[in-house]
Amino acid sequence: MSRKVTIDRRSVNKLEDEVTINIDRWGVPHINAQSLHDLFFAQGWNAARDRLWQIDIARKRGLGLLSRDFGPGYLEQDRAARLFLFRGDMNAEWAAYGSDSEEICSAFADGINSYIDSCNDGLLALPPEFALLGHRPDYWKPEDVVRVRTHSLTRNAISELLRCKVIALAGLEHGTRLDSLRQELSPAIAPRLAEGFDPAVVTDRVLRDYRLAISPVSFSRERLAAGLQEANLWTNVTPFDEIAKAPFEQGSNNWAISATKTTTGRPILALDPHRRHVLPSIRYVVHLSMPGLNVIGAGEPMLPGISMGHNGTAAFGLTIFGADQEDIYVYDMGHAGKNEYRYKEAWEQVKIVKESIPVHGYPDQEVDLRFTRHGPILYQVAEADRAFALRTVWQNPGMAPYMSSLAVMRAKTHAEYISALASWGCPSVNHIYADTSNTIAWKPSGAAPIRRNWDGLLPVPGDGRFEWDGYLPPDNNPFETNPVKGFVATANAMNVPEEWSRLQPAFGYEWSDSSRHDTLHSALSQPEKISLQDCMSLQCSVYSPIAARIVARLRTLHSSRETPEVQLLSNWDGHLGAGSAPAAFFEVWLSKYLGPTIARLEGADDHILALLMPLEPSAVASWLEQVQPNESLTDSIKASLASAWSECIAVMGHDPAEWSWGRIHRLTLRHPLQDLTTEEWSLEPIAVGGSGSTLNYSSYRQDEFSVTTGPSVRMIIDVGAWDKSVFINSPGQSGVPLSSHYQDLALDWQRGDYKPLLYSGELIQRDLDHSIIITPA
Repeated sequence: MSRKVTIDRRSVNKLEDEVTINIDRWGVPHINAQSLHDLFFAQGWNAARDRLWQIDIARKRGLGLLSRDFGPGYLEQDRAARLFLFRGDMNAEWAAYGSDSEEICSAFADGINSYIDSCNDGLLALPPEFALLGHRPDYWKPEDVVRVRTHSLTRNAISELLRCKVIALAGLEHGTRLDSLRQELSPAIAPRLAEGFDPAVVTDRVLRDYRLAISPVSFSRERLAAGLQEANLWTNVTPFDEIAKAPFEQGSNNWAISATKTTTGRPILALDPHRRHVLPSIRYVVHLSMPGLNVIGAGEPMLPGISMGHNGTAAFGLTIFGADQEDIYVYDMGHAGKNEYRYKEAWEQVKIVKESIPVHGYPDQEVDLRFTRHGPILYQVAEADRAFALRTVWQNPGMAPYMSSLAVMRAKTHAEYISALASWGCPSVNHIYADTSNTIAWKPSGAAPIRRNWDGLLPVPGDGRFEWDGYLPPDNNPFETNPVKGFVATANAMNVPEEWSRLQPAFGYEWSDSSRHDTLHSALSQPEKISLQDCMSLQCSVYSPIAARIVARLRTLHSSRETPEVQLLSNWDGHLGAGSAPAAFFEVWLSKYLGPTIARLEGADDHILALLMPLEPSAVASWLEQVQPNESLTDSIKASLASAWSECIAVMGHDPAEWSWGRIHRLTLRHPLQDLTTEEWSLEPIAVGGSGSTLNYSSYRQDEFSVTTGPSVRMIIDVGAWDKSVFINSPGQSGVPLSSHYQDLALDWQRGDYKPLLYSGELIQRDLDHSIIITPA
């Protein structure tokens, strides 16, 4: 029985020919155009249709324009954001992404602007957030797409600061050992202090502006009502990336399987990038087609193209790769009042950029943005003649996040794919690939600074002794193509081959623990052939090898099972299911009691423990496996079990049969403006299994276990039988609270109920929800 499909026709300026946007039952837009300009114009127009408020706020945050619309409570965040804008040569910037990158971004911006025109003319309704806040969307320029860098994932400035503070309190050797409970290093290395450097000079204030710049925008009545005299108070970033009035984890899995190991006889590629959960979702799935180009997959809604998906010949995905792309520099500023710093044998002038920031309800505010040769000055201690700056790959051309995807998504052979990756800058990622010729490949890509004489694990003087010697050449990076084992797989763990590492400078030393990597490689190494359903089950797996290791060690430390705590865990299989009572007890014990107990046994006081939290679960497991049992250890662990048991009783009741992990480990997707409206724009909490050590990644707040980070989009691609590919994007494709696609996929995401990733015109028509035809005005 045929369904009646609604067709909406719109005429727009700057379009060359008619474009059709077919939206399927799951909210995925399938955009068909006749030219490159029209295709990316329509992508921009459609991004505004589904995500206008989200991308408008993202642009204003990135360019430092929030206080113009929302007042002085946003002034400090604006000033911080402007420190990290790309300010280099735009010709070199465009050239880094390919000969048509400026044309694509121009068309994309024009499409957004055309949608805004229609809203301003009363032909289309603005999303309700604009009326609630009383502001309007801005028009875009092409360079807005690439000048903003602060939504990229780089590393490891915050970790440098934490390690430095621990060493300042505990000394180099002891502090390094304690810090390894927070972050294990691989390859194993002992961090070195630069000669003459005092770690005690580094404080939280050093990275305040950096954290302000990379944090999402928060809205509260108090912040929106702040006066100019209160502007400098809105600078505190909580451990959960929320900006508050001051008193003062991310990863992914992906894999590609050779046709010889699959039940389909074709390659399979799977991806599920992990980011902080937000509403709307950080990812957006879109299908872009024109003569010579037909790609479908996911990206970020404020960027043209896609960064993961397929093009009808090749499939591609990515996860974060642990290259160290940041360094904190400390400067001797010489005589007070002078804008110069010691560099080698001379004094070098600080570069000052003067900017005027508009502030709603007040005169424009003049700010001085100050830079050294290494990067923006984030903090200066005038009385100590000392300043701190951050060097990051962001300042160089070609580092706009994911922009090199414009070339990658068009590569149809392995050789074209490798060539496209040569210009990849940010973030540093594990790229995987599979095509219809049964080629599968892994290739890490991204700007990786070469440090000849230091390890990048601690701040260093900016006096010229510690300089980057360019980047590791991409054509010399490790790679894997068609391995004998029949698959490639990554999960943010250290995966650089030892033979390569022996001969080359290190990419970095800070990686995710190997638990997800080990689970993935173990499953894919089994002799049985692997199906699409197997891949879905893997992405939704809540098995924790960390839990299995710790419980196994607990059995040896407590051979007697007379206590209820040990009895509950004794026969548990390490699966952190949402309905599991042992999972709830284990995670409460691990994160709030076992980890801190071990840190204290290692000599951490309360000040140091606060810097180490949350401890790395794999480090806790390794410590337990290596330590020699003694009465003190046994008593301490017994006490930690009893404390965790008491907390579970207080939170979930006296009967362990009523406990469950999903009862306390829940994902609450809350709209940023929920506190300002009586409309219900947020979702009911969702019970979620897993943890940071499971393939179904779901890290949580240490204080009350609410889920913070994990996959919003999941995708399994059947290479060659494209219509059999599946996806899910939580909570829905649209960012408009009134849309039917705002939260329609949330419960399916929770259940692991995937949806078809439709590719052929016939199946798109079969599952069509409605069509939009945009025509030249």
